[in-house]
Amino acid sequence: MEGAAGPYNGRSVEEVFKDFKGRRAGMIKALTTDVEEFYQQCDPEKENLCLYGLPSETWEVNLPAEEVPPELPEPALGINFARDGMQEKDWLSLVAVHSDAWLLAVAFYFGARFGFEKNDRRRLFNMINELPTIFEVVTGTVKKQTKEKPSVTNHNGNKSKPNAKVRASESQTKVSKLQPPLKEEDDTLDEDDEEEHGDTLCGACGENYASDEFWICCDICEIWFHGKCVKITPARAEHIKQYKCPSCSGSTKRARA
Repeated sequence: MEGAAGPYNGRSVEEVFKDFKGRRAGMIKALTTDVEEFYQQCDPEKENLCLYGLPSETWEVNLPAEEVPPELPEPALGINFARDGMQEKDWLSLVAVHSDAWLLAVAFYFGARFGFEKNDRRRLFNMINELPTIFEVVTGTVKKQTKEKPSVTNHNGNKSKPNAKVRASESQTKVSKLQPPLKEEDDTLDEDDEEEHGDTLCGACGENYASDEFWICCDICEIWFHGKCVKITPARAEHIKQYKCPSCSGSTKRARA
């Protein structure tokens, strides 16, 4: 299908990887920050539907391609049929696994189409393997792995959350959301923070932690997010008593319905 394939003229490993990252980011959005909309679009009463990630970091739920063979490998068919027959988290995890498989199929389809040799294929796989899978992002597996790392300690011996630009208020006993930095803190902590928590990943886009960005943690699933990915600013975070990420918030709403 034209929308799923999108324009593509790249012929290098870097360009195929860029395409992979764009599609991956779109599918992660569908299964995390846009999960409410994704859930509604996967109506079991409709025909076989597929989840497509687009190079533009967006996603769409649509019917499979009509042409045979299709321009690109096709994702899992009929994801909407299982929606109401499973626990939501299990359904999302299943879609995530199939999405990971589809992304690899598309990437190596391009590799074959553009004549990648053994070393190019290995390099492409290694670049892809550096990113967490969609399944790991959706299920929080990545967060559980990085959560075991020790917290950064400042000059006063106090521990801080894994963010350098924004600090948690010292008056909070259990800090889950991040606050703007205290001016008196030593700027050298930024480098220490980034080295210590560089493998902390955003639950929405899956990108690594960076000391110059605002992050917030969900009080329910304890997964960290870029503020921009969940549309939360530092100012707004100061007034949130308990933050729920879009996925946890959506699950709560449907449970009450």
